[in-house]
Amino acid sequence: MTGRVAVVGAGSWGTALANLLAKKGVETILWSYEGDVAESIQRKGRNPRYLSEAELDPRLEATDSIAEAVAGASKVVSVSPSHVVREVMTQVAEHLEAGALVVSASKGIEVETLAMMDAVLSSVLPASSAQRLAFLSGPSFALEVANEFPTAVTMASRSSEVAAEAQELFQTDYFRVYTNHDVTGVELGGALKNVIAIASGVVAGLGYGHNTRAALITRGLAEMTRLGTALGAEPLTLAGLAGMGDLILTCTGDLSRNRSVGVALGRGRSIDAILGEMTMVAEGVRTTRSARELARRHDVEMPIIEEVHAMLFEGRAARVAVENVMLREPKSERW
Repeated sequence: MTGRVAVVGAGSWGTALANLLAKKGVETILWSYEGDVAESIQRKGRNPRYLSEAELDPRLEATDSIAEAVAGASKVVSVSPSHVVREVMTQVAEHLEAGALVVSASKGIEVETLAMMDAVLSSVLPASSAQRLAFLSGPSFALEVANEFPTAVTMASRSSEVAAEAQELFQTDYFRVYTNHDVTGVELGGALKNVIAIASGVVAGLGYGHNTRAALITRGLAEMTRLGTALGAEPLTLAGLAGMGDLILTCTGDLSRNRSVGVALGRGRSIDAILGEMTMVAEGVRTTRSARELARRHDVEMPIIEEVHAMLFEGRAARVAVENVMLREPKSERW
């Protein structure tokens, strides 16, 4: 069905995707930065640090050597945290087979360059693979995928053939993959929803109810669409799985790390204390800086993003942030 697949990044999402492929019968090897994680997966069929609840398929292999993972692989899945993708995939490029398909499943925007993963990967990969890039996004908690709960996601690529190839790789009876040509919209939706999810957690931490959350999600989607349109994305993409779908999941689900950060903020904890206790990465914290700067560069008004930034990095109290959004000048819903 396919050649060997290397999944680069053994966090919860990388582990879940690698396990999905192994269960499907695809020869799959998972690279972990932490040697103890790789050893546990290899010997015990468990990822004790990032997806401890899931029993992994015995056919899944693991290693802490990038060279061992990538050499000979016809397909590579990049699932490292977005802020280290450039560094990790630069190492991957040294061992990559010519013309290998590369699927990105990382969600975020580089703080230093404001580049999304498409630009990052295109700059570090050989041309033969930079032309064969696809981007996986959509509402998908890792644990629920590991438990085979029915899930629908989007696979974006500028090449319809590449999108179809990546779609076939991941499609199962519980993991439905739709294709999309709007790479910018799919990537931006996957990144920005994490920032809005922090805001959703804040309103939950403050004790507000369903009215507030519904307003936050809807107006958050409006902000995502405004910035997406300014960057060349199609509005309908942001209304789909990689936009609205992922936004709803991340803003409402108890498994959302970004929402959990927001809940703690809303209850008065400092961001340093919150992050100091986390094992996994909450992408929305770093993405807040990038999203705010992108919005300012493109003259796009994003009040929710601005207030999340103020809470995370300027010490603004959560209730003050909510008041600032609510007391803005009244206007039309569409402008």
